[in-house]
Amino acid sequence: MTLREITEKFERAGIENAKNDASLIICHFFGISSAALMADRNKDFSSPELDAAVARRCNREPLQYIIGVWPFMNEEYLVSPHCLIPRSDTELLCEAVINSLPQNGRFIDLCTGSGCIGISALASRNDATAVAIDLFMDTLEAAKQNAERNGVSDRINFIQADVLDNPPDVLKEKFDIIVSNPPYIRTAVLDDLEPELAFEPTAALDGGDDGLIFYRKIIELWSALLSYNGKILFEIGYDQGEEINGIADKNGFDCKVFCDAGGNPRVAELIRKAE
Repeated sequence: MTLREITEKFERAGIENAKNDASLIICHFFGISSAALMADRNKDFSSPELDAAVARRCNREPLQYIIGVWPFMNEEYLVSPHCLIPRSDTELLCEAVINSLPQNGRFIDLCTGSGCIGISALASRNDATAVAIDLFMDTLEAAKQNAERNGVSDRINFIQADVLDNPPDVLKEKFDIIVSNPPYIRTAVLDDLEPELAFEPTAALDGGDDGLIFYRKIIELWSALLSYNGKILFEIGYDQGEEINGIADKNGFDCKVFCDAGGNPRVAELIRKAE
């Protein structure tokens, strides 16, 4: 199949950025650069592996799972259906961690998934250390692989725990930052999302009836782990800023909301109110 033929297949399947996806798949399976592909765009790249990958993408399986790796910040992550796919929108949250950590700071990454937030923050701050929490062992194993892949495994510990419950007793130290990109989609709208999201783990998306259960529990149960001047940093949904502010205020925190490049609320920063 040529680039044009694959692009046309993707367009018929309703895939946005069809040409870009076709280019990325060809470059991945044939080990060529995009420049080389564009220089010979009429070449037939057919192979059983490519045919299978094209069929998977036409079925709306995410490109990231087909390729198996995806960039985030300055790092590259192994991705699989055990983890939410790292997204560029989340880089704003990671940058907030990097910029907020004090010298030799320590943070805890709740609902770590692929580990991209904690690992990329550590990659940019070689003075920092972290703990990463997730409910699922398969997810933690993937995050451990990513920590090793990106050279920070000596500065991050992984613990299996449910963030909807009290922190495990093993956590004795205080943290300068609690960071989380928790599930925040309302249960009722999960079936209405784009087809690709059906391939991602539902547990990483479902935020309960109002999409806010994880924010409430993290603030109520985990904020005791914050140091005196510590911060909680959340990724939030585009329409959740006001509600997060209310939850923060109820629990004794001031809240600031920061927007992403598209102007949508994306990151909430919580700091304890002055007494």
